[in-house]
Amino acid sequence: MSKKSYVIGIDFGTDSVRSVVVDTKNGRELSYSVCYYPRWAKGLYCAPVENRFRQHPLDYIESMEKSVVEALRKAPKGAAKLVKGISVDTTGSTPCAVDGNGMPLALNKRFQTNPNAMFILWKDHTAVKEAGEINKKAKTWGGIDYTKFSGGVYSSEWFWAKILHTIRKDSAILKTAASWVEHADWVPALLTGVNNVSQIKRSRCAAGHKAM
Repeated sequence: MSKKSYVIGIDFGTDSVRSVVVDTKNGRELSYSVCYYPRWAKGLYCAPVENRFRQHPLDYIESMEKSVVEALRKAPKGAAKLVKGISVDTTGSTPCAVDGNGMPLALNKRFQTNPNAMFILWKDHTAVKEAGEINKKAKTWGGIDYTKFSGGVYSSEWFWAKILHTIRKDSAILKTAASWVEHADWVPALLTGVNNVSQIKRSRCAAGHKAM
Protein backbone atom coordinates (compact mmCIF):
# COMPACT_ATOMS: atom_id res chain seq x y z
CA MET A 1 0.00 0.00 0.00
CA SER A 2 1.35 3.44 -0.93
CA LYS A 3 2.30 5.69 1.94
CA LYS A 4 2.09 8.75 -0.27
CA SER A 5 -0.60 11.32 0.42
CA TYR A 6 -1.41 14.58 -1.30
CA VAL A 7 -3.50 17.67 -0.59
CA ILE A 8 -5.11 20.12 -2.98
CA GLY A 9 -4.97 23.83 -2.26
CA ILE A 10 -7.51 26.08 -3.97
CA ASP A 11 -6.95 29.84 -3.95
CA PHE A 12 -9.78 32.07 -5.18
CA GLY A 13 -8.27 35.37 -6.24
CA THR A 14 -9.84 38.47 -7.73
CA ASP A 15 -9.44 37.38 -11.35
CA SER A 16 -8.91 33.63 -11.21
CA VAL A 17 -8.80 30.46 -9.15
CA ARG A 18 -5.52 28.58 -8.70
CA SER A 19 -5.19 24.96 -7.67
CA VAL A 20 -2.05 23.15 -6.51
CA VAL A 21 -1.38 19.51 -5.69
CA VAL A 22 1.14 19.15 -2.85
CA ASP A 23 2.98 16.18 -1.40
CA THR A 24 2.24 16.08 2.35
CA LYS A 25 5.55 14.38 3.11
CA ASN A 26 7.80 17.22 2.02
CA GLY A 27 5.55 20.10 0.95
CA ARG A 28 6.68 19.80 -2.66
CA GLU A 29 4.35 21.26 -5.27
CA LEU A 30 3.58 18.52 -7.78
CA SER A 31 1.39 20.50 -10.16
CA TYR A 32 -0.73 23.59 -10.49
CA SER A 33 -3.37 25.14 -12.72
CA VAL A 34 -4.91 28.59 -13.11
CA CYS A 35 -8.37 29.26 -14.51
CA TYR A 36 -9.76 32.76 -15.09
CA TYR A 37 -13.37 33.67 -14.30
CA PRO A 38 -15.12 34.01 -17.69
CA ARG A 39 -17.95 36.35 -16.66
CA TRP A 40 -15.67 38.53 -14.57
CA ALA A 41 -13.21 38.79 -17.47
CA LYS A 42 -16.00 40.30 -19.56
CA GLY A 43 -16.83 42.84 -16.87
CA LEU A 44 -20.31 41.45 -16.36
CA TYR A 45 -22.39 42.60 -13.37
CA CYS A 46 -19.86 45.27 -12.42
CA ALA A 47 -20.08 49.07 -12.57
CA PRO A 48 -16.64 50.54 -11.76
CA VAL A 49 -17.96 54.12 -11.86
CA GLU A 50 -20.24 53.13 -8.95
CA ASN A 51 -17.50 51.09 -7.21
CA ARG A 52 -19.69 48.01 -7.73
CA PHE A 53 -17.83 44.73 -8.19
CA ARG A 54 -19.83 41.50 -8.19
CA GLN A 55 -18.92 37.93 -9.12
CA HIS A 56 -21.31 35.23 -10.23
CA PRO A 57 -21.13 31.96 -8.25
CA LEU A 58 -20.92 30.03 -11.52
CA ASP A 59 -17.55 31.71 -12.15
CA TYR A 60 -16.31 30.16 -8.92
CA ILE A 61 -17.86 26.74 -9.51
CA GLU A 62 -16.86 26.31 -13.16
CA SER A 63 -13.36 27.73 -12.76
CA MET A 64 -12.66 25.68 -9.63
CA GLU A 65 -13.70 22.49 -11.40
CA LYS A 66 -11.52 23.18 -14.43
CA SER A 67 -8.56 24.22 -12.31
CA VAL A 68 -8.66 21.17 -10.03
CA VAL A 69 -9.15 18.74 -12.91
CA GLU A 70 -6.23 20.27 -14.81
CA ALA A 71 -3.97 20.27 -11.74
CA LEU A 72 -4.69 16.58 -11.17
CA ARG A 73 -4.10 15.84 -14.86
CA LYS A 74 -0.64 17.40 -14.57
CA ALA A 75 0.16 15.56 -11.33
CA PRO A 76 1.77 12.11 -11.18
CA LYS A 77 -0.44 9.28 -12.39
CA GLY A 78 -2.92 8.12 -9.76
CA ALA A 79 -2.63 11.35 -7.76
CA ALA A 80 -6.39 11.79 -7.38
CA LYS A 81 -6.67 8.58 -5.35
CA LEU A 82 -3.99 9.82 -2.95
CA VAL A 83 -5.64 13.16 -2.12
CA LYS A 84 -6.44 13.24 1.60
CA GLY A 85 -7.68 16.79 1.96
CA ILE A 86 -8.63 20.04 0.27
CA SER A 87 -7.88 23.51 1.61
CA VAL A 88 -9.46 26.74 0.42
CA ASP A 89 -8.77 30.42 0.72
CA THR A 90 -10.54 33.41 -0.78
CA THR A 91 -10.53 37.17 -0.86
CA GLY A 92 -12.70 38.80 1.79
CA SER A 93 -14.99 40.11 2.83
CA THR A 94 -16.99 38.63 -0.06
CA PRO A 95 -20.52 37.84 1.18
CA CYS A 96 -23.51 36.58 -0.76
CA ALA A 97 -27.23 36.20 -0.08
CA VAL A 98 -28.22 32.51 0.08
CA ASP A 99 -31.42 30.49 0.30
CA GLY A 100 -32.35 27.91 2.93
CA ASN A 101 -30.19 25.33 1.20
CA GLY A 102 -27.18 27.60 1.42
CA MET A 103 -27.11 28.25 -2.32
CA PRO A 104 -26.41 31.77 -3.65
CA LEU A 105 -29.56 33.44 -4.91
CA ALA A 106 -27.88 34.03 -8.29
CA LEU A 107 -28.17 30.28 -8.91
CA ASN A 108 -31.95 30.76 -8.86
CA LYS A 109 -33.31 31.55 -12.33
CA ARG A 110 -35.21 34.51 -10.90
CA PHE A 111 -32.00 36.21 -9.77
CA GLN A 112 -29.43 34.82 -12.21
CA THR A 113 -28.57 38.25 -13.69
CA ASN A 114 -29.17 40.34 -10.56
CA PRO A 115 -25.83 41.67 -9.22
CA ASN A 116 -27.34 41.94 -5.73
CA ALA A 117 -27.80 38.16 -5.71
CA MET A 118 -24.11 37.54 -6.40
CA PHE A 119 -20.96 37.61 -4.32
CA ILE A 120 -20.04 41.16 -3.37
CA LEU A 121 -16.32 41.27 -4.00
CA TRP A 122 -13.88 42.57 -1.39
CA LYS A 123 -13.18 45.76 -3.38
CA ASP A 124 -16.85 46.70 -3.79
CA HIS A 125 -17.31 50.10 -2.09
CA THR A 126 -21.01 50.69 -2.66
CA ALA A 127 -21.65 50.55 1.09
CA VAL A 128 -19.67 53.64 2.15
CA LYS A 129 -22.76 55.29 3.65
CA GLU A 130 -23.70 52.19 5.60
CA ALA A 131 -20.17 51.75 6.94
CA GLY A 132 -20.29 55.33 8.17
CA GLU A 133 -23.54 54.63 9.99
CA ILE A 134 -22.11 51.52 11.61
CA ASN A 135 -19.02 53.42 12.80
CA LYS A 136 -21.12 56.23 14.23
CA LYS A 137 -23.50 53.86 16.01
CA ALA A 138 -20.64 51.79 17.42
CA LYS A 139 -19.10 54.86 19.02
CA THR A 140 -22.24 56.61 20.26
CA TRP A 141 -24.79 53.99 21.35
CA GLY A 142 -23.52 53.95 24.92
CA GLY A 143 -22.23 50.38 25.00
CA ILE A 144 -19.11 48.58 23.86
CA ASP A 145 -17.51 49.99 20.71
CA TYR A 146 -17.15 46.69 18.90
CA THR A 147 -15.00 48.24 16.18
CA LYS A 148 -12.13 48.15 18.67
CA PHE A 149 -11.92 44.42 17.97
CA SER A 150 -11.48 44.95 14.23
CA GLY A 151 -8.98 47.79 13.95
CA GLY A 152 -11.09 50.67 15.26
CA VAL A 153 -12.95 51.43 12.01
CA TYR A 154 -15.57 49.36 10.21
CA SER A 155 -15.03 49.24 6.44
CA SER A 156 -17.41 49.49 3.49
CA GLU A 157 -15.61 46.38 2.21
CA TRP A 158 -16.97 44.24 5.03
CA PHE A 159 -19.88 41.94 5.81
CA TRP A 160 -22.55 44.04 7.60
CA ALA A 161 -22.07 47.23 5.58
CA LYS A 162 -22.50 45.33 2.32
CA ILE A 163 -25.56 43.47 3.55
CA LEU A 164 -27.22 46.61 4.87
CA HIS A 165 -26.62 48.43 1.60
CA THR A 166 -27.96 45.54 -0.49
CA ILE A 167 -31.17 44.91 1.46
CA ARG A 168 -31.94 48.63 1.43
CA LYS A 169 -31.46 48.74 -2.31
CA ASP A 170 -33.20 45.49 -3.26
CA SER A 171 -36.36 44.44 -1.42
CA ALA A 172 -36.57 41.16 -3.36
CA ILE A 173 -33.20 40.07 -1.96
CA LEU A 174 -34.29 41.12 1.53
CA LYS A 175 -37.44 39.01 1.31
CA THR A 176 -35.83 35.96 -0.30
CA ALA A 177 -32.48 35.56 1.46
CA ALA A 178 -32.41 33.05 4.32
CA SER A 179 -28.94 34.20 5.34
CA TRP A 180 -25.67 35.66 4.07
CA VAL A 181 -22.48 33.63 3.73
CA GLU A 182 -18.86 34.56 3.13
CA HIS A 183 -17.22 33.10 0.03
CA ALA A 184 -14.62 31.43 2.27
CA ASP A 185 -17.37 29.58 4.16
CA TRP A 186 -19.56 28.79 1.16
CA VAL A 187 -16.93 26.88 -0.85
CA PRO A 188 -16.24 24.28 1.89
CA ALA A 189 -20.00 23.84 2.32
CA LEU A 190 -20.38 23.31 -1.42
CA LEU A 191 -17.53 20.78 -1.55
CA THR A 192 -18.85 18.80 1.41
CA GLY A 193 -22.48 18.70 0.27
CA VAL A 194 -24.01 20.85 2.97
CA ASN A 195 -27.57 21.67 1.90
CA ASN A 196 -28.89 23.44 4.99
CA VAL A 197 -27.76 27.00 5.62
CA SER A 198 -27.87 26.52 9.40
CA GLN A 199 -25.21 23.80 9.08
CA ILE A 200 -22.66 25.90 7.22
CA LYS A 201 -19.56 26.36 9.35
CA ARG A 202 -18.49 29.99 9.76
CA SER A 203 -14.76 30.68 9.89
CA ARG A 204 -13.50 32.40 13.01
CA CYS A 205 -11.53 35.00 11.04
CA ALA A 206 -14.44 36.15 8.88
CA ALA A 207 -16.96 36.02 11.72
CA GLY A 208 -14.76 37.81 14.23
CA HIS A 209 -13.21 40.44 11.99
CA LYS A 210 -15.40 41.14 8.95
CA ALA A 211 -18.64 40.48 10.86
CA MET A 212 -17.38 41.90 14.20
